[in-house]
Amino acid sequence: MASQSIARKAPRLGKKQIFMPNFTLTLLRTPQLPPTFASFIVPLNLNKLDLRDYLWNAYGIPVRGVRSYIQMQKIRQDKANAKRPSPRRWFRPRSIKKMMVEMEQPFVWPEEPENFDLWDKSTFDAAQKDREETESSFRPDYREKPASDRGSIAEQAKALLRGEEKWKPSLNDWEDDGDAVEVEQNVKI
Repeated sequence: MASQSIARKAPRLGKKQIFMPNFTLTLLRTPQLPPTFASFIVPLNLNKLDLRDYLWNAYGIPVRGVRSYIQMQKIRQDKANAKRPSPRRWFRPRSIKKMMVEMEQPFVWPEEPENFDLWDKSTFDAAQKDREETESSFRPDYREKPASDRGSIAEQAKALLRGEEKWKPSLNDWEDDGDAVEVEQNVKI
């Protein structure tokens, strides 16, 4: 009888041992859930028992229950990272599998840092903005959108109408090279 009571207290575990996993688990920050719950993005072929065994064997976390669902992605008109856009070619991105784990002990996220200088976030943000602008120039509807300098041209026009600036024709900026010279002189017509 004593061996049965000990077996009941230990968590039920599978016999599948995972030493060096070849998959990636992404722990999601979910402030709306209580601290005893954790949410993960997992590969599509991972099941509830695998996740429970992994958390117990790798981190020693006893799990009360696991809930899983597969989130289907929206249909798009083009592949996200395509070098050349191809409109009217429908594509559905791969589905995402999420699992929510109920733990016996609470887990509290560390606070987000206020200063991101150690990670050089300003350079990352500038590169990402430049990348988005470059990608948008390859889209089929790029020519239908107004140009980026259109706002400054409108401001200059308003200043001219109010009389704050004077109109200067650009033809006067040309240099005078002297008399016009015929380029082709020996042409018979």
